[in-house]
Amino acid sequence: MRKIYSFWLLLLFCSVAQSALAQQEAAITGLVQTEVGEPLPGATVFLKGTFVGTSTDRDGKFELRADFGDGPVVLSVSFIGYETQEVSLTSPDASLKLALKPTVAFTNEVVVAASRVEEGILQAPVTIEKLNRQQIERIPTADLQAGLNHYKGIDVNSSSLLMNSISTRGFNSAKSERLIQLTDYFDTQSPSLNVNSGNLLGVPELDLESIEIIHGPASALYGANAFNGVLLMNSKDPFSTEGLSVRLRGGQRSYLDGQLRYAKKLGEKFAFKVVGSYLTADDWLASNYAPTSATLVPTNAGHDASSPLGYDAVNRYGDVGNTFSQSQNRINPTDPTKSYIVSEELYGRTVFMPGFDEKILVGSDDKAKSLKVQPTISYLLTNNIKMTVGASVARGNASYQSSSRYRLKNFGTNQYHGEIRGTNWFLRGQSVQDYGADTYDLNFLGSFLQTAPVAEGSTTRNADVYFGTYNGAYKQARAGGASPEQAQAIAKAQADATQLDPNSPRFQELRDQIIKDATPGKGALLSPSSLLNEGNAQYNFKFGDMTDLIVGGAYRKFRLGSNGNLFSDDTERIQNHELGGYTQLTHKLLEERLKLAVAVRVDGFKNFDPAVSPRASVVYSAGESKQHNFRASYGRAFRSPTQLDQYIRLDVGPVLILGNVDNGFQGYSTTDLSAVNIDPLKLERLNSIEVGYKGILVEKLYLDVNYYRNQYNDFIGARRFISNRDGSQPTPQQLQAGAPTQFQGATANTRVIQAWTNASQEVNTQGAALGLTYYFAKAFNLTGNYSLNLLDDEELPADFQTFFNTPKHKFNIGVNGVAVNNFNYSVNYRWAQGHLYEMPFAVGQLDDYSSLDAYVGYNLPKINTTLQVGGSNLLDQNNTQVYGGPNIGRLAYVGLLFNLK
Repeated sequence: MRKIYSFWLLLLFCSVAQSALAQQEAAITGLVQTEVGEPLPGATVFLKGTFVGTSTDRDGKFELRADFGDGPVVLSVSFIGYETQEVSLTSPDASLKLALKPTVAFTNEVVVAASRVEEGILQAPVTIEKLNRQQIERIPTADLQAGLNHYKGIDVNSSSLLMNSISTRGFNSAKSERLIQLTDYFDTQSPSLNVNSGNLLGVPELDLESIEIIHGPASALYGANAFNGVLLMNSKDPFSTEGLSVRLRGGQRSYLDGQLRYAKKLGEKFAFKVVGSYLTADDWLASNYAPTSATLVPTNAGHDASSPLGYDAVNRYGDVGNTFSQSQNRINPTDPTKSYIVSEELYGRTVFMPGFDEKILVGSDDKAKSLKVQPTISYLLTNNIKMTVGASVARGNASYQSSSRYRLKNFGTNQYHGEIRGTNWFLRGQSVQDYGADTYDLNFLGSFLQTAPVAEGSTTRNADVYFGTYNGAYKQARAGGASPEQAQAIAKAQADATQLDPNSPRFQELRDQIIKDATPGKGALLSPSSLLNEGNAQYNFKFGDMTDLIVGGAYRKFRLGSNGNLFSDDTERIQNHELGGYTQLTHKLLEERLKLAVAVRVDGFKNFDPAVSPRASVVYSAGESKQHNFRASYGRAFRSPTQLDQYIRLDVGPVLILGNVDNGFQGYSTTDLSAVNIDPLKLERLNSIEVGYKGILVEKLYLDVNYYRNQYNDFIGARRFISNRDGSQPTPQQLQAGAPTQFQGATANTRVIQAWTNASQEVNTQGAALGLTYYFAKAFNLTGNYSLNLLDDEELPADFQTFFNTPKHKFNIGVNGVAVNNFNYSVNYRWAQGHLYEMPFAVGQLDDYSSLDAYVGYNLPKINTTLQVGGSNLLDQNNTQVYGGPNIGRLAYVGLLFNLK
């Protein structure tokens, strides 16, 4: 990576040396204001067709330099909520005055993500949402991405304050795998976990220019895993957005958020920016004590909070289960030299230890934290070619949910990237390395506390004492005349009293040892450190004003490392790669009212057959000013199993989770012991059709509506079965012995195994989304949206988990505006219907959830400061979005935003 970075720096300095050869340029100065003469600070001014640009200061004034040697130049001036204006100049002008006209809706917005070229948002061929700087500033949630669920069709799953996962059109998860997340087109995923952790490691809001979200499949242009959407975050250009910005917020839950951005042009060719942020708050911790589904822990069937046998609770860790049998020979808790005989009445009964709450295990690690530093330098090789190099160093604390609940502690990434971009082409490359640092698994921590020795050097474990006490107390109570139920209650009370005391020095000593130990089977530390190197390029061939042909390609290589405690990488890093190429032809007809586009992409993989993803779309613009836009598209997409799906090897006690890219598995069903044959994974495939309308339905009423229907083949889901570690079918003797429980040890060959597999049946979904905005006036806009998502699961096997995890019905209602005296605000109420939520960690039914969020800003232009007040879930309603995750309660704050150009 150092060689790559050095190459970019060398190229930069060579380019600086060439600046002496630059042509003579002349200054253009001017004023940008409204039609009534009010200045528009922050308006962008660009020389059309170049990267030369700037923005207006607080008085609406600007200055930039242009070369008139080749004839007239065209200035393009834009500002949020106003029509873009273009002015042709044949010579320098020192007193240019421009008045922008307001627009009723953001119909002049330009998006790039939908077609990988610039186009008006009304003419985009697929459903796409765009947030501008004003909308981003008004999002009141602590993590920016948590607030994206204000918009139609977007689902956010929060497993802690800063860990948020985004999806569209179903199959949500606390670890979004079907939507890719990009920052300036660079993938921001953690190579080890294959997840985008909300904005924990992303761009601070102060540096965000816009956000674009594609709904539905986009593999034709973005490749693997752009299955249910793309999230593109565009940062601010230091050439056009100079100055110092500082934001400071504080509020409930010890919330403190500080951000700083400084950008500066040095001459006309060179610019840099430095962005940093730090956030800390008391994190949301999970506290769901319902019984864990018997689908995940079969021995938990029939156990609940009232059971005198104990039970396995969703958010208790170390509630180890032991099934008593005649063959057991337990250590006597009062005399380690003696054994005890299990009561015959307990044969076949599973008893669970109480375990430890998440709050107890997390202890002083309960702070959510995020630290980011992101320097960037840019240089104009010519007015039409810009080079940018940058880095991002990010560290954070949060809770992540997948096969277990994990406490990410000092988890982070180091990212280095570079780009050379022309007006119709680009070349990009980056390297990302993640660090698990001090991250630990709560299930491991709880379990290993229970199976640790009662004292250093002792051969008696805490669990031995518990189950030995239970058995002895039960027999004694029965001998004294107690009924079986009464004896069980007495035994449980006496055994519970022996569990390791969280306030004891021994507990703290063991906790510290276990969370620092990465030894499989002994420690809870998960410190993977994997790398992702990628490069991509694209060229846009223009054939007149009506036809465009883009051609592009991409390559990525993973190098996975965990020292054997997450992946099967005992001796060396696992290497995996993907290679793809794409093209798209766009043609306009009928005076640019009809736009036709065809795209296709071919991808190759190390572990799977090549995949072809086509997309065809049509957009027709009707009305005098093309205000009515009808669209239809067909696309085929694919999802590559994540690196974890392919290579994981994680023993969580009752279940051994294994990757599935070798020879598959032969075994037996956990429900009826029927034979099971699990083939190696294949790519998941999707065929999708979409129709929609976007435009000004009547004066001031903006409508965006769509309907989609998806057909999935080779759908990837998780399945549990009994097999041997190497995938071979257990012998009758191995099957009779049974898979070991969590207490009995994890070294046995025959286990309950969880692996990802493809469904033989088709999985069909359909849905619709509708968004309405009525622009009463600049000071008052009324918004509303509704989303419908339906899953047809009637033909799927009973034990097949779809992970659809999506509310059937949900809606948002909100108001926002910019009122007199520099006052702006936004209020939004969100409601979602409860639904089944499935993850490898927990399966259960979510209740309906809702949130009232609000933001108020008051601008003091004389001191370049905005006073901010905001809050999320202000009514403190149920807002549990992930089963087994926490309730995301109320968080209100006050703050200051300082901007100086």
